[in-house]
Amino acid sequence: MNKNANHLIITVCLAMFMIAGCKQEKKTTEEEAVDTATETTEKVEEPKITLEKLKGSPAYADASLVLDGEETIKGQAGEMDFAFKVENYELGAQTEGENAQKLANSGKGQHIHFILNNQPYSAHYEPTFKKEVPEGVHHLVAFLSRSFHESVKNENSVVVRKLEIGDNPEDAVGLDMKAPTLIYSRPKGEYKGKDTQAVLLDFFVLNTTLSEEGNKVKATINGNEFMITEWVPHVMKGLPMGEVTIQLELLDASGALLPGPFNKVTRTVTLKE
Repeated sequence: MNKNANHLIITVCLAMFMIAGCKQEKKTTEEEAVDTATETTEKVEEPKITLEKLKGSPAYADASLVLDGEETIKGQAGEMDFAFKVENYELGAQTEGENAQKLANSGKGQHIHFILNNQPYSAHYEPTFKKEVPEGVHHLVAFLSRSFHESVKNENSVVVRKLEIGDNPEDAVGLDMKAPTLIYSRPKGEYKGKDTQAVLLDFFVLNTTLSEEGNKVKATINGNEFMITEWVPHVMKGLPMGEVTIQLELLDASGALLPGPFNKVTRTVTLKE
């Protein structure tokens, strides 16, 4: 084979090698683009959950809720009559202000949150109603609520009672009604559409105040921790659709859980598009 033929073969081989290399380089570039897109997709995170103080609600500083009678109510299991007195506050009215449009709002208006043993409340739009109460010792906390379920927080807006139901009721709760106590209120149930954008977090505290140096409430929302050092309502934003878990804990100045059967509570609510 002459030199020209050898040169031609070498040239063709080099050309084929370069084409193959270009194809491989192009494939590698395409693969890198896919990898980059995949990494970008994987890095898309859920919206950050935030907790903000709710402002702008009417104060109702002189509103009061009263239940006549002794601190301990005795009776038999079954339907019990409750007759509250409400002053300087209108049950059934819509609370004024923009928060009624921002938050989940009851079309029935302002009401009473009636809570037994720190279980989910029942809402009552009239001051007098019947309530089924089982046998045993129960602890009642009832307070005034705005139409968008924010509690009215003053010393006269809440009623605390011990219920001894039955002939020899057992106290399975063991609450010291004079001790610092946390009562859960909101959120509750299911939220849809625009009501998922801002969700009220609200609770009642008894026999204590909150401060940066003293007792405080730790809220854990889907694993995100927030320390609340002022007894005011808050709004949760950035919550994902589906189940949301909220845990509230009443802590002392050192961060230890204060003793009491209601001072650590966990609830789950559902958010839907």
